[in-house]
Amino acid sequence: MADVRYVDAPVTQVEPIIETVAYTEPEERCWFEEVDVRPRGASQSATTPLIGALIGGAIGNAVGHKKRNKQVGAVVGALIGGSIAADIGRQQSRTQVSSTRRVRQEVCEVVSETKYRREVTGYLVTYEFGGESYQTRLQRNPGDTVRLRVSVRPA
Repeated sequence: MADVRYVDAPVTQVEPIIETVAYTEPEERCWFEEVDVRPRGASQSATTPLIGALIGGAIGNAVGHKKRNKQVGAVVGALIGGSIAADIGRQQSRTQVSSTRRVRQEVCEVVSETKYRREVTGYLVTYEFGGESYQTRLQRNPGDTVRLRVSVRPA
């Protein structure tokens, strides 16, 4: 069993320990871009060519007199109707493209950037005890004295 007691030893020197510490910091970066904006409802659709193909197929089917002629007429009518409808769709698309306008729009993104700073991470403390000088590293500056735990027991 040891005899334990606490004593305050005088501090003779305190040196801050300064280290470079890395940390990441999210940063929002924004810029302006030119973008094309279409008016509402200006979307590309396959409806026009499909309707044209159906109408052309119906006309081709109605024109043929025999069963075989009706089948061929329906296919040819569908192809012609689809082609005409596709042309109409392209014309509408050109009109829509010309009605698009360019606007400046703000675009932002968040990036994590590693930064460095120098900071005090502890203190190198020199103190005296029993006529000897000792050093230790402490988290905080102890001031004028440092508290010691002294344990005495037979060897």
